[in-house]
Amino acid sequence: MAKKLIDFVKKHFGDEVLDSHSRLGNDTVVVERKRLPEIIERLRDDDATQMNMLRAITCVDYLHREPRFEVVYILYSIAKKHMLTVRVVVSEDDCNVPTIEHLYGAAAWMEREVWDMYGVTFEGHPDLRRVLLYEEFEGHPLRKDYAKQASQPRVELLGKERDSVEEFNQYVKGKPSEGSRQA
Repeated sequence: MAKKLIDFVKKHFGDEVLDSHSRLGNDTVVVERKRLPEIIERLRDDDATQMNMLRAITCVDYLHREPRFEVVYILYSIAKKHMLTVRVVVSEDDCNVPTIEHLYGAAAWMEREVWDMYGVTFEGHPDLRRVLLYEEFEGHPLRKDYAKQASQPRVELLGKERDSVEEFNQYVKGKPSEGSRQA
């Protein structure tokens, strides 16, 4: 499978590919962010790729590099048993990426986690708020310039604690189980 997925992305979105490499069977493409949803959708829906599973969205902070951040999407095809890593470079000054929440339901949670930990905003996300830390938390703790010894505002316990299971059930009611939302 080596480089087949990279060649696929280059063939259909050649102008958007900034870099690519294949090492030990892991294919990676670095793409421009503006057409990210279109690229991901094509990889999901095309019969040649069938990337129907979003394994992860995460972020990497390269503190002294410009652009500083890379948002990393790991896609997998259950039918084809191949994987592709899609990376999007993001500068600190314009720290946002278009959401892919409408393509994979799980992306909504993963994007919230990336925003919570790194401060990368996902344009068009329907509910971008903290998922792991409390609402009053200041900053994004996985940024490399985050002051580890910084004190956080103390908050009174809320009358009712947030229940992530209940929040998930309400989210699913709003959008019935669509899985990867394939047509």
